[in-house]
Amino acid sequence: MAVLLTEKSKIIVQGITGKEGSFHTGQMIEYNTKAKVVGGVTPGKGGQKSEHGLPVFNTVHDAVQTSGANASLIFVPPPFAADAIMEAVSAGIELIICISEGIPVRDMQRIIPFVKASKSVLVGPNCPGVISPGIGKMGIMPGFIHNPGRIGVISRSGTLTYEAVSQLTAVGLGQSTCIGIGGDPIIGLPHLEAVKILAGDPDTDGIVMIGEIGGTAEEEASAWIKENVKKPVVGFIAGQTAPPGRRMGHAGAIISGGSGSADSKMKAMKAAGIHVCESPAVIGETMKAAIK
Repeated sequence: MAVLLTEKSKIIVQGITGKEGSFHTGQMIEYNTKAKVVGGVTPGKGGQKSEHGLPVFNTVHDAVQTSGANASLIFVPPPFAADAIMEAVSAGIELIICISEGIPVRDMQRIIPFVKASKSVLVGPNCPGVISPGIGKMGIMPGFIHNPGRIGVISRSGTLTYEAVSQLTAVGLGQSTCIGIGGDPIIGLPHLEAVKILAGDPDTDGIVMIGEIGGTAEEEASAWIKENVKKPVVGFIAGQTAPPGRRMGHAGAIISGGSGSADSKMKAMKAAGIHVCESPAVIGETMKAAIK
């Protein structure tokens, strides 16, 4: 069973006529089997067709009314992305995935309460998206490395998501749903909420949780896992050699004020009974051993 992105998902792409939006719409159409891309949104281009032959609407509301869309993938430039998220929430979109990178933190501070007060789920921003192998994908992840199965993957890092998935596939374990939650300091779906979703999925037998230095999200998720999750969880923290005070890659990957270090996160994960990997190269084999 897939979570978040399911066979009932009808997807629109906000920014479908842009270069990135157009390219990845084509990739999703090619990969998706049950989830469907039903149109896109570009203000001022309503009534036109995308290069894929999909209808383009001026607003998300118009797209929902006409196509029945319930999921939206956002490829909108950073200065306008927050408004695009709010537009999707206002239109009643259930699943919103924002790929856009570089959205100001102040914008995210403004819209997160708006999202939380709604029934919408926001994944991202600055994320690779969500994929449910055998059903569909919403995002930029390479579909060919994924294989249907029963392991859920949660990650702040896009490239490490792909690495973990590739390893799981190589050792004969497929994936139920992979969630790239994004690496910014303020995101819509943190580790804890993503873990709760996969923990409650009867068709997910194990969880891979990949974190990074910065913040306390992994510690919070670990505390909940210790008390509530019986499924095997494999964890890895990126940035183990990063010096304090220096940002590494993602905007949220920075150790400050003595918190957010790889060591503190790994200790919390081990205390919760999570199988912690010292190297990302052993994620797949560690899960295969843990799932028996």
